[in-house]
Amino acid sequence: MTKPSASLGGLPARAANGGIVIHLRVTPKALADEVLGVEEREEGTVLKVKVRAVPDKGEANTGVVALVARWLEVPKAMVKVLTGAKSRSKQVFVAGDPPALMARLTVMIGRE
Repeated sequence: MTKPSASLGGLPARAANGGIVIHLRVTPKALADEVLGVEEREEGTVLKVKVRAVPDKGEANTGVVALVARWLEVPKAMVKVLTGAKSRSKQVFVAGDPPALMARLTVMIGRE
């Protein structure tokens, strides 16, 4: 297992029209909802997260939305799963000011 690291080169997100898109690697059925850190994977740089919800009927996706919203301190209504609804690899869109959100993300992952 690769350990998350704050010293990796890339960010797990990109600016988009009206917000940012964050690339995630999700582990469902965890003991707690938490953001583990950044990891380099074959598909690129991702933010590793764990959610307590099970991957059934969209419950894990709902947990991911709630976790990302809480972590970035934005309303849940501003976060939605774009791709990977039935996959551990997901992209979520966070609505808002892209530079401010990217700055917040950078601080949260320890790359300020």
